[in-house]
Amino acid sequence: MFLRSQKLWTLVLILAIGSRVTHSLHFDLHSGRTKCIAEDIKSNSMTVGKYSVDNPHEGHDLPQSHKISVKVTSSSGNAYHHADQVASGQFAFSAMEAGDYMACFSAVDHKPEVTISIDFDWRTGVQSKSWATVAKKSQVETMEFEVKSLLDTVNSIHEEMFYLREREEQMQDLNRSTNNKMAWLSLLSLFVCVGVAAMQYLHLKTFFEKKKVI
Repeated sequence: MFLRSQKLWTLVLILAIGSRVTHSLHFDLHSGRTKCIAEDIKSNSMTVGKYSVDNPHEGHDLPQSHKISVKVTSSSGNAYHHADQVASGQFAFSAMEAGDYMACFSAVDHKPEVTISIDFDWRTGVQSKSWATVAKKSQVETMEFEVKSLLDTVNSIHEEMFYLREREEQMQDLNRSTNNKMAWLSLLSLFVCVGVAAMQYLHLKTFFEKKKVI
């Protein structure tokens, strides 16, 4: 019993560590181009993003050619964040709909072509919560802080499991609906083929009777 409980807690800890991984990216964007990053977010989940352009000339103002435009949209096309010609920025919102959210980065066209380096940090769900701030305000002990953080992570995993189960049921309903439509389409095609064959048979029979072949 103790070994089984130990394995269970090991699994929970592995999932907890995995769920705390931050979606931190560093990528290059060429002038006149657009690059988009997608994140699957469930409804009513909090998401936070922060981006900044690396200054190629430290100690000087960022060149106008290195400023970017950023737009964050949902799968249905609703805009949640939009910024033009900026060097850095951030966004935070609660997703009203489930699906893939796109963060698109665009650079103005410039001759000669320049390469812009961008740092992008995107956190969703439990990752977007700043537990360090909570710990600082309440002055809780380290162990209590870790327990609260772990419980929040476990709750997030639990909600994610229900979300995946709901998505699976939706896919099963879609498969059943598609199979039913294909069955009716096959049956209709069969009736059409039989009808066409019957009409051809009657036409040929009438034709040969007129020719007195039969």
